[in-house]
Amino acid sequence: MKLPAGKVPPALLERLIFKHLGTRRKEVVVGPSLGVDGAVVRVGDRLLVSSMDPITGALERIGWLAVNINANDIATFGVRPAFFTSCLLLPEHATEAIVRTVCRQIDSGARKLGMAVIGGHSETTPGLAFPIVIGCCMGMTEQGRYVTSKGARAGNDLILTKSAGMEGTAILAADRRSRLADALGSSTVKKAAAFFRRISVVDDALLAFGTGGVTAMHDPTEGGIANGIHELADASNKGFKVFEERIPIAEETMRICEHFRIDPMCLIASGSLLIAAEKDFSGKIVKVLRKNGIAAAVIGELLSSTRKRAIVRRDGREERLARPVSDHLWRALEE
Repeated sequence: MKLPAGKVPPALLERLIFKHLGTRRKEVVVGPSLGVDGAVVRVGDRLLVSSMDPITGALERIGWLAVNINANDIATFGVRPAFFTSCLLLPEHATEAIVRTVCRQIDSGARKLGMAVIGGHSETTPGLAFPIVIGCCMGMTEQGRYVTSKGARAGNDLILTKSAGMEGTAILAADRRSRLADALGSSTVKKAAAFFRRISVVDDALLAFGTGGVTAMHDPTEGGIANGIHELADASNKGFKVFEERIPIAEETMRICEHFRIDPMCLIASGSLLIAAEKDFSGKIVKVLRKNGIAAAVIGELLSSTRKRAIVRRDGREERLARPVSDHLWRALEE
């Protein structure tokens, strides 16, 4: 069976990948499972949280994205990212200038988040057309001072920060700049490309966790907000009900998605954060986030029945929220 572009499907993760996890060790507090983007390992009397993600694409930001995307995963645990390491795979035509550019971007991203770059590996790899940066980020915490995406409870409010499809909007604005400028105007494209600057959710997550009442957090990436909600529900073994009219979508995102005939809910969404929170705290969390310049809204709630995964459309119709087979970014890039 040929796999779709993007993440390996959940059924394949459970059937193949999660059944081959090496030796069971007592230090592993949180290991691999659906919807969980990191691990928690006991180191002495402290806990180490780690996560890994690859970045491919435009050289102009690949190193910076590798730092920020991986840092986001650590922050969803309510933990400040502290350490970064990477594997840099270079195409055969790579030059010293490419290495310098990527390393400067990693350095810049890490310094802004207060992280140390502690090691890694770099090589020229036959068969590659573009560089690949595989990043690994880590943070330290104490017992009881973190959450996972497994912790959401029935009756929790579901909060979304910023807006849907942010990273996908920025990627399309950068990679299809000329086409979109002709169709939508250069001003719209320039604003959309600037969404890359808002791709970190470290502040979102740490502010929310510090406010209290947070039971789970998850940053929706491939498959967009729609897939991210499903992943949070998978991890927590819950259902959900969300409201389409409450899910913010930037005008630039909407116009670009209309142009490519794709769904902004299914467009890669790094930069947004899903937060499950106790109802008594959700209003305060939203207020704190907004006070710090981070848009946030309650978009629905978690349900006890895993079979109910509903979205209420703008016209009042309630239907099952479809899980995207692959990110709609790939549809747009294939045109």
